[in-house]
Amino acid sequence: MNKRENWGSRLGFLLAAAGSAVGLGNIWRFPYMTGENGGGAFLIIYLVFVILIGVSVMVCELAVGRRSGLATVGAYKSKSRSWTFAGVLGVLCGLLIMGFYPVIGGWSLAYIFKSISGLVTSVDANAIGATFDAFITSPIQPLIWTGIFLSLNAFVVVKGVSKGIEKASKILMPMLLILLTAIAIYGFTLPGASEGLSFLFKPDFSAVTGETYIAALGQAFFSLSIGMGCMITYGSYLKKDENLVSSAGMIVSLDVICALLAGLAIFPALFAFGLDIDAGPGLVFVVVPTIFANIGGIVGIILAVLFFIALSVAALTSSVSLLEGVVAYLIDEKSFVRKNAVTLSVVIMLGLSIVASLSMGVMSDITLFGVGAFDFLDILTDKIFLAVGGLLLVIFAGWHLKKEDLKDELTNGGSIRFGLFDVWYFLIKYIIPVAIAIVVITGAISIEQTSLMVFGLGVVLVLGIFSKKL
Repeated sequence: MNKRENWGSRLGFLLAAAGSAVGLGNIWRFPYMTGENGGGAFLIIYLVFVILIGVSVMVCELAVGRRSGLATVGAYKSKSRSWTFAGVLGVLCGLLIMGFYPVIGGWSLAYIFKSISGLVTSVDANAIGATFDAFITSPIQPLIWTGIFLSLNAFVVVKGVSKGIEKASKILMPMLLILLTAIAIYGFTLPGASEGLSFLFKPDFSAVTGETYIAALGQAFFSLSIGMGCMITYGSYLKKDENLVSSAGMIVSLDVICALLAGLAIFPALFAFGLDIDAGPGLVFVVVPTIFANIGGIVGIILAVLFFIALSVAALTSSVSLLEGVVAYLIDEKSFVRKNAVTLSVVIMLGLSIVASLSMGVMSDITLFGVGAFDFLDILTDKIFLAVGGLLLVIFAGWHLKKEDLKDELTNGGSIRFGLFDVWYFLIKYIIPVAIAIVVITGAISIEQTSLMVFGLGVVLVLGIFSKKL
């Protein structure tokens, strides 16, 4: 039996958990999702979901993890084997996200060096876009950077919770906050930056559709690392004197701050230089380099390098938690030693990432449910598994766990106060399950890939039938 690891300090846990929450979802995904969904309107909906649902679900995940002292699958299974499938879904979700996440992480690393070697010397967005397209469709270059990114993950996670994840987070998280703040402050000095601030904070609800709500919920879950079991796993490493409620509040606050900093770093400059706000996933890799090219000179190059270092750091702090979720499953449930668990997990993730990367180029003609492998993994996890995983968690906590056990866990056996416990419990038991279900149904109606939605829900059903054997 492997000895259970623990966090070395409260600060280390908070920075690691915040690092898990703060990732590509904040810096790569949040700006382009905001640009596609009405700016301030999307921001308001996202913040409502974060405050009313995100914080509550994160408290729930930390409580379930610490109460059981086990990672995702074990936490559910320890209460009832019939709930094993919910934990398996979380592990599967993390594994599949790591089937495309390292690809983007690799792009981020590559663009640090591209920024140094002349990427931001041209102010022609079409030329920079062509460079990006040529890079991601290449059969070799992106794979090399994906491999490097996954190797960094393995290097951190193989060292364990305290000596690996916690130690790295204490360095990387402060670095990320400093870099984003510096870039955002510079953006405020650009002429026309106020229009970008207006777009980000002034809502346009005419652009809101049913898909906007599921996109905002998916963004909240994706950026907070909830619904996939990461926080259950991180919670399982916590000591019993940790204040879970205040910790969750601090983690979510850091996550929202980083998302807003990313928006503040990008939108003022977008408007200052008259660039396209609705550039989709390519926003960070096409429009942002164009911004720095417009700034020009050594300042533009330095800012570009700093931005892509920040993006790479955010990707790494988040991806190590996704890798740890799978590794913890193998350690807890299959009695793997950590080194072997990391090796097997990384090999599987690398295989998926290779397919996802090649789907941008030489394998672009091969589709699943009408989309390439990269988009397939993104849609399946973001729009289906994360929401369903969150729904299952709150149903499990609100309707299967005893209320007094949850109160005991969140008050540390009555030694600390949680005055809003009854409000939190009411939200978890009655309001949040209905809210998530409505958003999922709304999204299912509006999503174009209906067959993929059916497939995803079918996977959940199959897991429910067969997961007891896993």
